[in-house]
Amino acid sequence: MAFIGAGVLRGMGVTFRTFLETYPWGRVLLRGLRQPAVEGLVTIEYPDVKQKHAERFRYFPFLVYDGTPDNLRCVSCKICEQECPPQCIYITGPAKDEQGRPQKANGRTFPVEFKIDVSICMSCRICVDVCPFDAIEMDNQYELSSSERFGSLILNKQELLKPNEYFQRIKPTEASEVDARLAAKRPKPQPVFPPKAP
Repeated sequence: MAFIGAGVLRGMGVTFRTFLETYPWGRVLLRGLRQPAVEGLVTIEYPDVKQKHAERFRYFPFLVYDGTPDNLRCVSCKICEQECPPQCIYITGPAKDEQGRPQKANGRTFPVEFKIDVSICMSCRICVDVCPFDAIEMDNQYELSSSERFGSLILNKQELLKPNEYFQRIKPTEASEVDARLAAKRPKPQPVFPPKAP
């Protein structure tokens, strides 16, 4: 016959044991009772000690550029804006000249404005998955607290721009896959044959 409340008592025992393992005197007590004890503290001392995140950790999106900020991968196709569940991405563009023709930088159109409201972004990564140009990626920068909501938590294009080298540093595996995919899409140079002799 099972004792009523046995599961609760087992759970309380696990909690008490974890409490004892947290402190040096508790570990000494557990060893004295011939119980194995885990070494070290359970939590880190934030903000003095920063936690190292796994590569798959994601927070808010950022825009990737190659080389210089005017070589932005984003072509202002607005797919991420349309697919965003909380509708936190706002894109104006592509940039146009006086006659209404799309302007290009490095052979691509580009957005006039690109804003993300991080106060409502849910870090779902859908914008990254639907982008056909690998122009938007997920950052691991999470210390973005602010005392006011509407100004500093709406990031504009300049605040979202980060180089491909930054992406390679924070997510090396994913960045190498993206770079390989982009290299395969680039047109290969045509071989130049010498003119035939008459």
